[in-house]
Amino acid sequence: MIKKITAVVAISALLLATACKTSGIKMNADKQEPVSEKKIVVYQVFTRLFGNKNTTNKPWGTVEENGVGKFNDFTDKALQEIKDLGVTYIWYTGVPHHALVRDYTSIGISNDDPEAVKGRAGSPYAVKDYYNVDPDLAVNPANRLQEFEALIARTHKAGLKIIIDIVPNHIARKYEGKNNPEGVRDFGADDDTSVEYKRDNNFYYIPKTPFEVPEADKPLNGEYNPLVDGKFDEYPAKWTGNGSRKAKPDANDWYETVKVNYGIRPDGSKDFPELPAGFDTKSYQEHFNFWKDKSVPNSWIKFRDIALYWTAKGVDGFRYDMAEMVPYEFWSYMNSSIKMKNPNTFLLAEVYNPNEYRNYIRLGKMDYLYDKVETYDKLKEVIQGKSLPDGLSDIQNRMADIERHMLHFLDNHDEQRLASPEFAGTPQKGKPLMVVSTTISSSPTMVYFGQEVGEAGNEDAGFGKHSRTSIFDYIGVPNHQRWMNGGKFDGGQLSQEEKDLRDFYKRLLNFSINSPALMGKFQEIQTINRQSTQGYDDGIYSYTRWSDSQKLIIVTNFSWLTTSTFELKIPADIIQKWNLKDGTYTITDQLYHKSSVQLRVENGEGKVQISIAPSESFIYQL
Repeated sequence: MIKKITAVVAISALLLATACKTSGIKMNADKQEPVSEKKIVVYQVFTRLFGNKNTTNKPWGTVEENGVGKFNDFTDKALQEIKDLGVTYIWYTGVPHHALVRDYTSIGISNDDPEAVKGRAGSPYAVKDYYNVDPDLAVNPANRLQEFEALIARTHKAGLKIIIDIVPNHIARKYEGKNNPEGVRDFGADDDTSVEYKRDNNFYYIPKTPFEVPEADKPLNGEYNPLVDGKFDEYPAKWTGNGSRKAKPDANDWYETVKVNYGIRPDGSKDFPELPAGFDTKSYQEHFNFWKDKSVPNSWIKFRDIALYWTAKGVDGFRYDMAEMVPYEFWSYMNSSIKMKNPNTFLLAEVYNPNEYRNYIRLGKMDYLYDKVETYDKLKEVIQGKSLPDGLSDIQNRMADIERHMLHFLDNHDEQRLASPEFAGTPQKGKPLMVVSTTISSSPTMVYFGQEVGEAGNEDAGFGKHSRTSIFDYIGVPNHQRWMNGGKFDGGQLSQEEKDLRDFYKRLLNFSINSPALMGKFQEIQTINRQSTQGYDDGIYSYTRWSDSQKLIIVTNFSWLTTSTFELKIPADIIQKWNLKDGTYTITDQLYHKSSVQLRVENGEGKVQISIAPSESFIYQL
């Protein structure tokens, strides 16, 4: 979700981070359990926008003006094209029913107050009903769940797996579980609202105090709506999703959501059993057995049941929003329960604190975490001329014990578009970043829909502004729409440059999911070449990847202006590990198969003559 950190948020995050610190648990830094034998590629689609063919793009436009995509827009043809791109998982973002400003009272859904909704279409991270899906996404909203179930079946038929969002940290201010399975009580239905905190309350309260609408921009850009009256009925007021304890949140708070209580007391202490020392080395089965006879907070049970509900419907994995704002003991409980039902479930967490990465992997039993703060941020600095690429090697070495668990991306719904002026500036300048992000580690790679055709997020959608594709508004995604070509999904309206860019992504991603070396070992050759290779310019970065069956030398040029020519050195220890004798070996680029050069091994050291153009990359295979 879009995060605007205020002082209150910082204090809340500090409180929760303190509560999540390991207590007497020794991390086994050498333990690394591979979570996949082959590279995984995740294709994130903002489900509401993917199939929208309307190109009006009026700021604050209605569905009637700007259009909206549907589950049914993911046709067999669309899914096959996504699979052929080199994708293994689709993350359908924004599926659970969230608060929005549109009248669905005819099918029993209450109207949401625009003063507690961001934008017109609403944030997908303000979930209103976890046991159903967004009515905007269905051709027949009354049958929306059946339409999503049909999409699950189509996706699996195409050979793809499915990820959806779960947002345990917070829910919509007006949550209404009208589709709860038998025996499931609604969030807050049994809370004692007379106290700020009780372990089995689902929310934190500000007793005897009504909620007040924040002094934010006018809802719906000032358009008349009968519910816009400066009031929102909530008594007593609840803590806001980002941790604000004010009855009247700030405009930059996550005011459309309320914080879920996981048994963290207001002072930050834990009101639940803690994992014993040594559980960082235990399996998910052992974690599951630990919790079987333990009394846990009610919110833990509610979210476990939600996850198992969707698992039973065929969902293959979950992306957890702001996971580090929830204690890792809950994740141990939740994720071990999910893995007992389906050991292959894909579990991805949005975590931004590197000091907590290993806790959420080893104690929280996460499969993957966002590699945002390390690799993503470094690549962004490099392409913006703020940093040299050398530090990428330090990141890989520092995270060697968990690198398989760190999902790489350059574009997602929270971040500025890779091709936007605020990031790389052009999709071409993003190409070397994509090669490095995809090949430097064995981690999964994620692509955000439209990234592969150069989408720059230039629209002013209303609540959402340019550089990011809005998650709050009804809007079109122009480059993606040109690829979609009115539902043909054949790229018929793309420019030649956009077609070439998509071809680059297709070549890179398909190579990655079939490369044993990219699931093998990494060793940088940057240091030796930076120190001693003439013509090895500041924008060059190089490294090696290998397995028993495949050896790769990867060279990329982050420079937008300079062609570099140099003799690349392959140090003796790598030549020895590859069991290469003195002699000459032909190595061929695997992206386009048009470039072959000679690796000369003399006295146990390797040399390769390289000429690399601006924004060019080579993946040379021995």
